[in-house]
Amino acid sequence: MTNKISRRAFLKGSITVAGSVAASATGVSAATALTKEKKEPLATLIDISKCIGCEECVYACQESNADKYPNPEKPYPEMFPKRVPVEDWSQKRDVTDRLTPYNWLYIQHATAKVDGEEIELTIPRRCMHCDNPPCVKLCPWGSAKQEDNGLSRIDSDLCLGGSKCKTVCPWDIPQRQTGTGLYLKLLPALAGNGVMYKCDRCYNLLEKGEVPACIESCPEDVQTIGPRSEILAKAHALAKEMNGYIYGEHENGGTNTIYVSPVPFDELNNNIEKRDGQAHFEKVENKMASGNNIAKAMLIAPLAGIAAAAGKFYKAAKEDE
Repeated sequence: MTNKISRRAFLKGSITVAGSVAASATGVSAATALTKEKKEPLATLIDISKCIGCEECVYACQESNADKYPNPEKPYPEMFPKRVPVEDWSQKRDVTDRLTPYNWLYIQHATAKVDGEEIELTIPRRCMHCDNPPCVKLCPWGSAKQEDNGLSRIDSDLCLGGSKCKTVCPWDIPQRQTGTGLYLKLLPALAGNGVMYKCDRCYNLLEKGEVPACIESCPEDVQTIGPRSEILAKAHALAKEMNGYIYGEHENGGTNTIYVSPVPFDELNNNIEKRDGQAHFEKVENKMASGNNIAKAMLIAPLAGIAAAAGKFYKAAKEDE
C-alpha cells in the first residue's frame, strides 16, 4: 500500500533542490535593468516542488493590485443581444480557488506518484505571459498590450470587455466583470459588457525596479524572475537535478512563465481540477503560427491602434470636462 506523504516531507527526503535557483536578488537586478532599456524578456521560474500551498502569494497579489480591481455600477445595462451574459464577481471577491476579476493568482492542487510515493503538489497558476501573446495580437480594440520586458497586460481604461482575449488564450486566463469600463460611456447595450482582467505581473512594481508581489511574499522562494535565457538555463539545471520536467518553454510558441515539476505535466494535468477559471497543463501549439491568426493580426493591428488612440482621446476629453 502506497503511503501518502506531504510535499515538504518528500522534498526533505528524496529530492534535494537547495541552491539550484538563485532567489530574489537576481530578480531585483534583472527587473531594474529591464526598466531602463529594452533587452530580452523577463521570465519567471516556478519550482512546483517547493510550493507548500500557503497562499501567501495569492493574498499578496490581491493586496498589491486592489486599486486595479473593478468597482462596477449597478444596475447593469441590459445587453443586446440578450445572449451576452452578465458576469458579476463583485459579490464574490473572496473566491481564491480560481481566477476571477478580483483574483489573478490561485493555487492548484494535484496528487502524483514519484518513486512509488504518493505526494501532494500545489501549483501557483496565473497568466502565462506568452512570448507572442494572442490576447495582445488579436485584441480588436488595442486594449491588450505587451511591454518591452515581455509581460502582457490589459488596459482597463480601454477594454470594452468583448472577451476576445479569453477566447484566443490557450489557458482561458482573462476574466470579465460586467458594469465597469468604457463600454458604459459608449454603447452600454451593444459593446462588450465590461472589462477583462488578468495578472499584469505587477508591472507598476517592475517599473520601479521591484519584483512582483507574489515573488516578494513567498516564504519558500518558489518563484525566481530574471532574463528569459537565464531562467531557462536554471529551469533545465533544476529539471536535471530533480529528474523533472519543464512546462512553458515551448507551449504556445514559448511563454515567460516556466514551470519545473518532479512529475510529468500530463500526469499533473490528469490530476488537477479543470473548470472555468482553472488552467490546464496540456501541450499547446503556437496559436500565432496559424496562417489565419497571422492574417487576422495583420488586419487587426492598424484598426486596434486607431481604436486605442480614439479610446485615449475620449478618456482625456472626459477628464478635461
